[in-house]
Amino acid sequence: MKTASPVTPAAAWSRRHFLRTATAVAAIPTVIPSASLGLAGSVAPSNRLVMGCIGVGGQGTRGMAGGIWAPEGGFIGRSEIQVVAVCDVNRNNRNNARNIVNAKYGNQDCATYGDFRELLARPDIDIILSATGERWHPLIGIAVVQAGKDIYSEKPVSVTIAEARALANAVKRSGRIFQIGTQQRSMANFRFACELVRNGYLGELKLVTGDIEPGVPPVPDLPGEPVPDWLDYDRWLGPAPWRPYNSRVVGGWMGYYDYSGGDMTNWGAHVWDIVQWGLGMDDSGPVEIIPANGRDVKYLTYRYANGVPVIRNHIPGVSKGILFEGAKGWVKVSREVLETEPESLRRQVIGPNELHLHESDNHHTDFLRSVRTRVRNASDADVACRSITVCHLGNIADQLGRPLKWDPARERFVNDPVADRYIARAMRAPWRLA
Repeated sequence: MKTASPVTPAAAWSRRHFLRTATAVAAIPTVIPSASLGLAGSVAPSNRLVMGCIGVGGQGTRGMAGGIWAPEGGFIGRSEIQVVAVCDVNRNNRNNARNIVNAKYGNQDCATYGDFRELLARPDIDIILSATGERWHPLIGIAVVQAGKDIYSEKPVSVTIAEARALANAVKRSGRIFQIGTQQRSMANFRFACELVRNGYLGELKLVTGDIEPGVPPVPDLPGEPVPDWLDYDRWLGPAPWRPYNSRVVGGWMGYYDYSGGDMTNWGAHVWDIVQWGLGMDDSGPVEIIPANGRDVKYLTYRYANGVPVIRNHIPGVSKGILFEGAKGWVKVSREVLETEPESLRRQVIGPNELHLHESDNHHTDFLRSVRTRVRNASDADVACRSITVCHLGNIADQLGRPLKWDPARERFVNDPVADRYIARAMRAPWRLA
């Protein structure tokens, strides 16, 4: 297996020393130009951040090399980044990613790994892009920060509430930078919509709607098939329950409960994240979850301590959007739409003395700025934990088919040991949360 040329101990120390002292350096720009900090177009090779990529299928390759929301070329298109290694349990994926990296840099230096732990053992790597299936995100995230590296992780952050909290706690203990790929927090439409809500331009909030489909079915009893030679199937499963290989499951894992929360966690990680942001609930969550029952409750409904109901329902004219409705008006927002009533709210200027939410024009840039400055970003591990918890709570209520009371401070159901069993899932040996 080919590996990249090693970095000398002196060079590795210099890079890490730079990261630890970036805040102090940024305070004296008259001495050190911004280009030296990686915040301008020209970056000295000694100041480049060295990246490894774990999970380089469709989403991982888009994040690494560019795609729908990363037109500038993803991480690999940035002069302050040097990708040196890729990892995937799918040999075809990792070889394809390696070829993309080598073509970009005009060399043959990119190393490939089938086990993420081997990649994390490299002392020259500073930052990680993780884009595996969500069953792997907590385990990989914890291993990354314990290895002393920073991480940009694609969403969803977990398949359970307990795993998301374990990851958030590990990040906090480590002091490392973590950013979840809920890039809507780096899109102006969503920030502006939430600022309208948070600054009272809608008046008293009456109802919030999130446009999300319900959760996922269990894995059907599909027949076993021969495992293809390009796939390490045992590592693909990871902490999920063992079952015979089946191409339908591997190719469509997001549709099965063992590996995902379905649309509620896939797109819900975006939609409920913006709901939380707009409600000012990044450090909390709902207190009651009521599933639809076909009678008096038409939609899955969350209630927050302030009394505001949040429902899961289709919103006309948008896809995967959010509708905030207040006593004085409303705002409807998605990646394609920003509509308000009254219409004049679209032109509202948020004053200098009003609440301004975290501003970023690009989620990758925001992560790199946090790495350089060591300042918390708007999509860190604790925010990710709280937002995905809303998704999981909805799925749990749907599964149990009855109202649930939730204590967001303790992150436990209220006097409900049956529901508490859904907070965590057993992991297949030898995998466990650290």
